[in-house]
Amino acid sequence: MPQPKTATLDVLAPNFKRRLSGVTSTVIRLVPLQAETLPIAAVGPVMPDHVPHVPLSALLTMSRKGPSGARVWHARRNIEMLGGLALKHILRKELKLMFTSASQRHHTGLTKWLITQMDAVVATSAKTAAYLDRPATVIHHGIDADQFSPTADKSALRAELNLPETGTLIGCYGRIRAQKGTDVFVDAMIATLPNHPEAYGLVMGRATDQHKDFEQGLKDKVAAAGLSDRILFLPEVPVWEMAKYYQVLDLYIAPQRWEGFGLTPLEAMACGAPSIATRVGAFEELIAEGETGTLVDPGDLDQMIAATQAILSDPTRLTTWSENARQRVLDQFQLHQEADALIKIYRDLLAG
Repeated sequence: MPQPKTATLDVLAPNFKRRLSGVTSTVIRLVPLQAETLPIAAVGPVMPDHVPHVPLSALLTMSRKGPSGARVWHARRNIEMLGGLALKHILRKELKLMFTSASQRHHTGLTKWLITQMDAVVATSAKTAAYLDRPATVIHHGIDADQFSPTADKSALRAELNLPETGTLIGCYGRIRAQKGTDVFVDAMIATLPNHPEAYGLVMGRATDQHKDFEQGLKDKVAAAGLSDRILFLPEVPVWEMAKYYQVLDLYIAPQRWEGFGLTPLEAMACGAPSIATRVGAFEELIAEGETGTLVDPGDLDQMIAATQAILSDPTRLTTWSENARQRVLDQFQLHQEADALIKIYRDLLAG
């Protein structure tokens, strides 16, 4: 698609890193939707063609003012806050600086100082906001509820994906590493599946080189338990195919030991799969306890096993959770709701 010129833009959303990350994914999801409402583009070295974007080099020669006067610079990392400050104070561009924080830890002195220089601050959860030394607007991430939606024929989709066509499918998706709690999921499945012969566990994700031994250890443990045909390690698929793998699930488990926000339970819930998740990231704000899933302490295998056993032993409750899960996403966590909330702040900054 034709890319915009900086002179036409009111809002710039920088993404300075080349590798895929949560920030990159957020920018890719939001900017095309926001561009339907106001002049916005991503700024960075690598962006898909469908995302309105301008190259980093364009920042040097862009006009001092935008169409509405000062532009909004929406940073999501320290390096991008620094970039905004450099553009404003060294290159004398008229900018309103905005930062979204997803971190749930005490900030370094540099980060604290950078945040004091911002004109507006957003936190992706109430827990994240509690770590900030200044007021912030809480705006949860949202997802595309049209892309992530229940399938009309789960059995047919399972067959298409070469998965068991009957029985309960329990998923755990994402990077395979200790931080993500993949070992807790596997250990919980090893303990649970012998008591539920109709159930299967699905692990999907990529282990980077430094976590290959961790992944192999999990596979060896599954084989030693004689469950290699029921705890399946699936190859990573492109992001545009992920919805199918949520649509086949009956239950999703998010066993993270640490998380910034964590979209996977929302993606599962939107497809009608309730979640058992740990009390990290924004999970306590995403999941309605006892209505769309349940929460356990991070790293607590006994709690995870007990929660999994309990819901698998109560199909009626699992069905109720499934019905509630989709509606909760529609009510509170749609992508357009996130986009609209951010646009309101952009407009307030532009008006100011």
